[in-house]
This record gives sequence, structure tokens and C-alpha cells, in this order.
Amino acid sequence: MNTVLSVENLSTYFKTDKGIAKAVENVSFSLNKGEMLGLIGESGCGKTTVAQSILRLIEYPGKVVSGRVLLNGRDLIKASDKDLASMRWKEISVIPQSAMNALNPIFTIGDQIMESILIHENVSKREALKRTKTLLELVGIDGERWRSYPHEFSGGMKQRVAIAMALACNPKLVISDESTTGLDVLTQAQVIALIKNLQKKMDLSVILISHDLPMVTAICDKIAIMYAGNIVEWAPTEDILKNARHPYSQALLNASPDLGNPEKEVVSIPGSVPNLVNFPNSCRFHTRCPLAFDKCRQENPEFKEVRNGHYTACFLEGVGNHG
Repeated sequence: MNTVLSVENLSTYFKTDKGIAKAVENVSFSLNKGEMLGLIGESGCGKTTVAQSILRLIEYPGKVVSGRVLLNGRDLIKASDKDLASMRWKEISVIPQSAMNALNPIFTIGDQIMESILIHENVSKREALKRTKTLLELVGIDGERWRSYPHEFSGGMKQRVAIAMALACNPKLVISDESTTGLDVLTQAQVIALIKNLQKKMDLSVILISHDLPMVTAICDKIAIMYAGNIVEWAPTEDILKNARHPYSQALLNASPDLGNPEKEVVSIPGSVPNLVNFPNSCRFHTRCPLAFDKCRQENPEFKEVRNGHYTACFLEGVGNHG
């Protein structure tokens, strides 16, 4: 399979009054053509910062301090502003977390979708309008609603419009940044099903950022689990479900309800994500890990491949079965 995106040792830091916050540190993963990757973790673990770093949207006091982000072989971190502007929407786009904030209330839905088409594609306004109507139909909205304003749409319909905007220039990679946040459960399910259907229909590569592990395991090909700025496990979804190796991954699975097994006990994870300022050189999960031992408190484990296509960062690998 062709690799569309390769993230290599990506680190993004923020200057604060109390010191340097290592929001993302040495993050590595890749995404193949037509593949959907779920990026999972608690709030504050760095998921959105990874997405913003990939898109080069980090602003002061934040900075990408190291690493490479290769989109079809081109390094987005080193790309000029002009090259980056030409690649956004056309090669890589984002479905934002809140469509209500992403849509401008004083312009029609059609004008906002057409804007990126007219900027990035050599087409007439008539052709751009035709494509806009097709995009609206694609996401389940009557094409003639292009004349409508955002306030005339429900939350779920606004999110569908945001999806249409992300697909306007036929990008190869789409990042969905918790795009169902704030929607009711039924609408969430409809939006996620729509993203999955479009991914298959258009052969898209998708990064789906979420804290909803059951939803991600149901639709994603691979899963990358983040904790406190690090990816602690990355593997095919089935492998994560059957043989998660990192204690944090196991804890997330145990903390998720299983509708197929209603008698399964749901166990919460004690404690909270650590302060990322001046974090010591140790496993970042050790204060919450029931299996931690002295080495975990003194060194940071290497993120490495433990089986074919299965990567994790845990000193317990090689010590024995800890599942």
C-alpha cells in the first residue's frame, strides 16, 4: 500500500509562565492510502496538537521544535507558506471540532464551500456552484440549500456542511478533529457513518481524532493511542482489541462499556494526565499504572515494534505477559 502520510519524531512545545510544556514529543506513525486511523486518548493528551502540527497551524507560544511530516513525500514542516497554502484543502483538509464556529454566519453555505474551490481550482463560478451542489447532495443535503445561511441549519446539518467543505477540492487526506463533539448520540452516529461511507467511496485517507474508543474501534483500520504527549501504542484495530500491550491501552478498553457483554465491569482509570511542564525523564503513565516498577520511574520507554505492525512503549514488553 502507498504511504500517504508519515509523521516522524514530531515534537511540539509551548512556552508558559511555568516553563516549557511538551504537548507532543517524539510522535511517529504513518497512514496508507484509503486507510482510516483513529487517534485516541484523554482530553489534554495532545491529539489536536498533533493535527494542528501536521497542518502547520501551531502559533506562538507554540512551536514545532523537531520532526518531519511527509505528505506524499513532501515535508510540510519545511514547506514554504506559498507551497503550504496550495496544499491545504487540495491535498490535505480538516473537518473542525465545532462546525458552528467554523461557518461564517454572514455568508451562505454555498459561498463558503465555493470559496476554496475558486481559490484552488481553475474553474468558473458556475462550475464551482455545480460542484457545491454535488457536494451537498453527497453529504445528504438538498443541493438547492446552497443559498441557505448557517443559522438555518441544525447542528448535524452544519457538521455535514463542514464535511462537504473539507472534500471540496478532492484532498487525499482528511483530518476529522472530534467532529461530532456537541452533537446528540444519534446525530453523532449519522455523521460518523457518513465519514466512513465517504472514505470508502472516495478512497480517502482519514485521521479520526476522538476520545470515543468504542466508536473508533468500530470503523478504523488502525489505532494510535496517545498519553501525555506520547503515542504509547499503535497497531491494527483488531490487534488492539485482542492483544493491547500497553497498560494505558488496556485501561481504556476496560473503561469502555461493552454492549455485547452488559455484565462486564467498567473500571475507571484513577488519577489524571500529568502536568507536561518540566516532566521528568520517566514513563509518563507510571503514576497511574498498577504494573509500574522502578525502571518506569527512572527512564522513558522506547516506542518500538513488538510484533509485525504493532508498536508500543512499555518496559514490560519482553518481561512476560501482562495482558
